[in-house]
This record gives sequence, C-alpha cells and structure tokens, in this order.
Amino acid sequence: MIDEKFDAIVIGAGMAGNAAAYTMASRGLKVLQLERGEYPGSKNVQGGILYADMLEKIIPDFRNEAPVERRLIEQRFWFMTDRAHTGMHYRSDDFNEDRPNRYTIIRSQFDRWFAREAQAKGAILLCETTAIELISDAYGKVVGVRTDRSGGPVHADVVVLAEGVNGLLGTRAELRPRPKAEHVALAVKEMHFLPAETIEARFNLKADEGAVIEAAGTISNGMAGMGFIYTNKESISVGIGCLVSDFAENQTSPAQLLEAFKKHPSVAPLIAGSEVKEYAAHLIPEGGFNAVPQLFGDGWVICGDAGQLNNAVHREGSNLAMTSGRMAGEAIFQIKSRRDPMTKGNLALYKKMLDESFVMKDLKKHKDMPALLHTQASNLFLTYPQLISKAMENFVRVDGTPKIDKEKDTVRNFRKARGFGLIGDAIRIARAWR
Repeated sequence: MIDEKFDAIVIGAGMAGNAAAYTMASRGLKVLQLERGEYPGSKNVQGGILYADMLEKIIPDFRNEAPVERRLIEQRFWFMTDRAHTGMHYRSDDFNEDRPNRYTIIRSQFDRWFAREAQAKGAILLCETTAIELISDAYGKVVGVRTDRSGGPVHADVVVLAEGVNGLLGTRAELRPRPKAEHVALAVKEMHFLPAETIEARFNLKADEGAVIEAAGTISNGMAGMGFIYTNKESISVGIGCLVSDFAENQTSPAQLLEAFKKHPSVAPLIAGSEVKEYAAHLIPEGGFNAVPQLFGDGWVICGDAGQLNNAVHREGSNLAMTSGRMAGEAIFQIKSRRDPMTKGNLALYKKMLDESFVMKDLKKHKDMPALLHTQASNLFLTYPQLISKAMENFVRVDGTPKIDKEKDTVRNFRKARGFGLIGDAIRIARAWR
C-alpha cells in the first residue's frame, strides 16, 4: 500500500468525508482519503439539495467554481392519494438573493469537485480502494487500516469513518452496531432529462431558479416514506424512499413504487417526454437521535450517515454530514496542534462541538418523531390523505348537492375511518415536534 504514516485517514469521499479531508488538509495535516467507488459520488443517490451556509463555513467562495444546478426559490409539499394531491406551496423572491441559501446539485459532479478541492489543499485521494479492516495496537487504539490493495496496512494517528450508513468497516470493528431495518430507508431515483426551457415552463421558473416538491401519502402504500421531485438545469430528479423494514414486511418493490409515482396524474405531466439516463438506489439513515451510536473512541471518529446524523423530520442530511465532517477535522487539528494523542478522552472534543451545534440540538428536539411516524404509518400515509382529499373534493365540487349534505358526508367519512384519531395523532406529533 503506502509506506508512510498519516495524521489522519478518511474513509469515504461523500459530503462528510470530503468536509473532513478538506478541513484537515487546509490546515496542513497529512491526510489520506479512501473511496471505494470509481470516483467520489459514484455511490450516491441524494435527490440533490445543497445547503450553502454549511459549505460556506468550509469553502467561503465555493459559488465561484462549485457545480451547482439551480438556486431554490420554491418549496411544495404534497399530500397525495392515487388520483389527487392536496398541497402547501411556498415561493419567495427573497431566495433570489446574491448568496442563495439552497441549491439543487448532482452528487456525481459535486462530490468530485469537493474531493478535488481537498486534493488541492494536499489531501491524497485513492479511489476504487476499500478499507476492509481497522488496525489496532496492543492497547486497542486504532492506528490505521488494511485495504483491498496489495501491501501492508496504512498507519495514521486517527481514522475518520465517513463510510455511509451501510459501511462495514465500523461494524466489523464493533465500533457501531449494524443499523436496524427500521432505522434505514431505501431510496430509488431516476434522472429525467429535458431542455432547460421546458423545465422552467412546467415549474414556472426563470433561468437558474429551481423548485422542490416533496410528497407523502398513498404513493408509499401505507409505509413510512416520501417521494421527491427536484429541478436541475437540464434534468429532473424523481425518486421515492421507504423504511427497509416496511419494504420487507409488505413485500413491495421500490422500483414498483417509483413507477407508480411517475405515472401519478400530478407527476406525469412534469416529466412527460423526458429521457431517463440514470437509475440508482441508496440507503439513508432514518433512526434519528435515539439511533446515533458512539461517535468517538481511541484513534477514531464517526461522521455523517455512518453516525445516523440525518434529520429525517426536516429531510436534511448533507448539511449534517458536512458539519460533522468539518467539526471532526477541526477537533483533530486542535488536538494535533497541542501535540496530544488521539485518545478517546481528547477526541471527545468532537462530540462536544457537535452537541453545541444545530446538529445534535435538532436531532434531540425531534428524537421521538421517527418512531411515531413509523408506528402511525398506516394512518399518516394512507388513511388521512384519503380523508383530506375527499373533504377537499366535497368543498370545491359544485353539483347541486347541498353543502350541508357534503359536510355531513365528510364527517361520516371521518367517523367511518375513525378519522377523529387524527386529533390524537396530531397532538402526539406536536409533542414530538417540540
């Protein structure tokens, strides 16, 4: 392999891994980054939202060169039945600001750019290289990794595990448990290519403006899950994801869900005539605060999806990944600057920084929400969307039937479906939200 010792070895070249590698390399540390994919981003299927504030803290002038797609000015939320959707729509010209807050991105392009920025600061990146084993000394401290390349192990003062939710290195070493099926979602996505002017016309956008649609309801067949539609410059990302445990229990294929979502009468016109050039699947952590494992130890730290650092309630992942990677790099640099060893006690600085940031505060605030969404999935994603849709139809349809009769019909439908449980579920969700 490489016959030299590094200050740090970073496993993975996604958002968390690139943030950690860049942060440490830009401060003069000797960093080796290992990526099992053919190139950074080749294993990712993120729908594609970049949160600018988090990246600015790492690369302040990223907008000058980063391959972003569209600045997001509009957010839509759809509550869907098989033939309709009830929606909430937020659009603001304030998002047409000089330094936009959110962008859509294509991970295969963005991750390569991010990794090149880390390399420009001195990080060494090896792709198509899988770390298969952590190496420990006689006292149990991690001192390096063994890879699938020929040669001996590579040594470092600390190993940063940014290998994703299904990475095997940390679980094999028993640093973190294998994620439970109810704590992981499987998402599938397609890229639908259309001319930029067609996308802009269909979503009522101007050049470089973007919109996001996030959808829940009967599209997930009663399972806890969501669909999404993101506008890129010349493509639309369309996908859907549900908990792995639900897929197993319901014997439902993710590909079948995606096909049905694309054919929905609210979705089909948006992608009509498009050319599909990419299909991918990816596991996403959904366990929240209660599923976060130990994030540091003697000679190691865990960042991003590998540490279940994903805010499923707000559909935020890349910002938590970038922030955790940056803080891991900053903590390691501080310890290195003091010439202290990378012990568990010293690396606790990383966890302290996370606890004081929005990352752990947001996760802790909504710690009960993932379990609630899972246990109430049939109501939240099947029964209530149908009740709400029927109530809306009764409200807007004019056919000579007295409104009083329509109102009675709405109440009767709620009673028949025990829809007044909606009140209790709303109270439980509000409490979990607090």
